[in-house]
Amino acid sequence: MVSVKNKSIETGLAEAKEELEGVRTYSESDFSCIVKELGFKCELCARCCTKEFNDHVFLLDADAAVIKKIDPEALDPAPYYEFCDQKGRFYVSGYALKTKPDGSCVFLENKRCKIYEKRPSICRVYPYMLHREADETGEVDWRQISGLNEHGSYHSELEDSECEEIVRGTKAYEEAYLLQLIDFFKAVQVHFEKNSLKHVQRTYDKRIREFLKGGAEIEIFVYHEGRFEKHTLHSGEA
Repeated sequence: MVSVKNKSIETGLAEAKEELEGVRTYSESDFSCIVKELGFKCELCARCCTKEFNDHVFLLDADAAVIKKIDPEALDPAPYYEFCDQKGRFYVSGYALKTKPDGSCVFLENKRCKIYEKRPSICRVYPYMLHREADETGEVDWRQISGLNEHGSYHSELEDSECEEIVRGTKAYEEAYLLQLIDFFKAVQVHFEKNSLKHVQRTYDKRIREFLKGGAEIEIFVYHEGRFEKHTLHSGEA
């Protein structure tokens, strides 16, 4: 857990809406060509299921609902909380999968997923993605795959139909994620206005520092299915 510099609700909402429009209008044929050219094939290394490779597994509301039925204890508030009000309470746009002490997913066993048939959406489309991201030079452009040349094999032969299915699934995930994020921003905006609250970066930073030093606890309100669910996180649990 680290302190991050957060944007205003209005800025975050506007950027998410712009990103959603970009995802929706991104050429499926161009994306399919990229997928086909890369020819990615999974080698079952399971690195993507660990913190060695991925910081956390963010869950769409529908995925979080499935995990709650399998094991409610497998959910954690997603890290990098978006907002903190003047009373020191944090707000985050969804849940993430819990990890074991070694950094691997709670559902990973002997390099295999124990809930593979019910795995989250992001696990189904990974390593494909579709969002704007800065490269090593700082230039912002679309990114369509994660961990290029760091896992799996490439330049395998993929059928056109397989590429098209990957594109549809990836775009569907990105759209669902952005719609959830937009709803979160709107919900926070209403909640703050109704209760005379505001995001305070100084309070955010102070509470994170206190938490990381130990002996403190923080309240986190996780946005899930149109409402905020309260969680209390104690030092040593993050």
